[in-house]
Amino acid sequence: MVYKNYYKILDLETNHVSIEEIRQAYRQAAKKYHPDLNVGDSLAEEKIKDINEAYKVLSVPASKRKYDRVWNSKFGKGQKAFSDKSQKGAIFSIFLGNVDDTPKEEKTNKNPIKGENIETEINVSIYDAFYGLDKQISLKTLEGKAKNYTVKIPKGIRNGEKIRLIGQGKPGENGGKNGDLLIKINIQNDKRFKLEGYDLYTDLLLTPWEAALGTRTAIKTIDDETNIYVPEGIQSGERIRIPNKGYYADREKRGDLVAEVKVVVPKHLTEKEKNVYKELSKISKFNPRA
Repeated sequence: MVYKNYYKILDLETNHVSIEEIRQAYRQAAKKYHPDLNVGDSLAEEKIKDINEAYKVLSVPASKRKYDRVWNSKFGKGQKAFSDKSQKGAIFSIFLGNVDDTPKEEKTNKNPIKGENIETEINVSIYDAFYGLDKQISLKTLEGKAKNYTVKIPKGIRNGEKIRLIGQGKPGENGGKNGDLLIKINIQNDKRFKLEGYDLYTDLLLTPWEAALGTRTAIKTIDDETNIYVPEGIQSGERIRIPNKGYYADREKRGDLVAEVKVVVPKHLTEKEKNVYKELSKISKFNPRA
């Protein structure tokens, strides 16, 4: 590597100068080679670049000391800065306190590199997601070995939300940190409840007479049981909304429980029940196909 003599560039005969003397030398040199006074002079353009570079290094005490130390170690015995003409265009890169002789390729290879993240996903039941739990999972490492993890699933986690296990991803390089393990949570619906947004959906099964006459009945929620009123004449497919009995929207609020009515006709009737239905068919004028 070839070095520039920043003191000579600023017309200073020695490095035993103060910062103020460096400023004065810079102002004089910059004025002498200012582009406005040297229009079309390519040599002056290169000179002003060197002047600015020299001032940037020497005007800061810390970088000046480091520059002096490196310069003295390289050229303290009377060696010249440039060994031949072809090297005079080489640049000594030194910026504000950062003097480093390490080759660029070697420095690049020694930079800490964080390891890559690993992503996976697991299924949890709607009850586990609602209440939260510590779930044990097993994943294969890069070497093909099984590794066990304890995943703390907070109550009310969102469907599709990711849990981050810090440092459990691929290893870093050159002292860099390990990547993270990202686990996507898939909430599984069950036979009783289905999650849509913050609302839970369930079926409300009614007999024909309950649907026709109306009733009060108990319905199970995900965490307790509540009583609801069913108006007379309700139809299959209609919905009854029970506020604040759904999934967690935040720590204090919940969505709704939506009960969809399904009128269920008995498959097997006693003789007495058959007679009641026969009598009803004679006296009723209701015709859903009319």
